[in-house]
Amino acid sequence: MTSAPDVVAALTAARVHVATAESLTGGLLCATLVDVPGASAVVRGGVVAYATELKTALLGVPADALARTGPVDAFVAEEMARGARARLGADLGVATTGVAGPGPADGFDAGTVFLGVAAPWLPGGARHVRLALTGDRARIRRETVRAALAAVAAALADRPARAEEQDGPSGS
Repeated sequence: MTSAPDVVAALTAARVHVATAESLTGGLLCATLVDVPGASAVVRGGVVAYATELKTALLGVPADALARTGPVDAFVAEEMARGARARLGADLGVATTGVAGPGPADGFDAGTVFLGVAAPWLPGGARHVRLALTGDRARIRRETVRAALAAVAAALADRPARAEEQDGPSGS
């Protein structure tokens, strides 16, 4: 399991700034990161885009994609992460979207979650993870945060040793 202190330490060591874009976690991911002393050195901020139209207005997710698939989608998660990265001037963006429950929504069962991670060193600039979580609403949100922290750690592990040659908004 990857803890928030471990992720903040890894971000700090790599001199990578992170931004969050959250839907079903409603700010819990960013709050978990900033609970760690020293997080201000690497956390740029977060956008809570709980309402579907805010994913377009605040994060730049194409409206036609949202109209076609709805917010619970891999591409939407990746675009949310790209939007957070770009709009908040971070090297890495991480996003959460899905169904926390208690019942199904948008044609998906509770516990269906997509995480998006965007960074210039990732192939294509972004990737996603699909989760199928169980439990009540609070547990699904907590497990989503844990998985998002692990996704950030994995993206950092995939960062090339000479990443300073990559173009990043904050110059790391």
